[in-house]
Amino acid sequence: MSTPEIILSSTSVYRAALLTQIGIKFTTHAVNIDENPIVGETPVATCRRLSLGKAEAAMRYFSLDSLIIGSDQVLDIDGEAVSKPETHDRALAQLQRCQGRTLTSYTALTLIDVKRAITWSDVVATTIEYRNLPKRELVAYLQSERPYDCAGAVKIESAGIRLLKRVTSDDPSAIIGLPLIRLVDFLRAAEYKFS
Repeated sequence: MSTPEIILSSTSVYRAALLTQIGIKFTTHAVNIDENPIVGETPVATCRRLSLGKAEAAMRYFSLDSLIIGSDQVLDIDGEAVSKPETHDRALAQLQRCQGRTLTSYTALTLIDVKRAITWSDVVATTIEYRNLPKRELVAYLQSERPYDCAGAVKIESAGIRLLKRVTSDDPSAIIGLPLIRLVDFLRAAEYKFS
């Protein structure tokens, strides 16, 4: 039995770095899907839909003997799915909305076993308690880290940790963008052979 090809349907350097940690070979694949929330859709539903959509979008490019990973992350601010800010001004606005609050980040994960037509999907919640910081400190953080490609503008794996008081999750890697504990569960369910 051949080892299936692992496809990460993402060009996120953060997800690729996390996937490298569990010691498997994989290929990244860029997908282009509309990541805007649907009107009336909850943040958890948004990230679940996008995770599945990213994995499904990659299916036509790879062999039947593939396991395709899709993931998406949003921060729930007052029922709004907040994603990558992309600009300094939007990042600052996001961080200012978070000050002194406890919010939930959702990271959805999908694994599709193309050959067997089986899909595993789950959403991991992470509770984040933010410090109440002055604007100048937020601006200095944004200028040094430039976290414009991170949901909620926080790079927790680097200086972004200074913005937070507490982070609680049953899958700590979820907050960086890929819930590895859940992914290993899915890969084992897909009978992937770790070497």
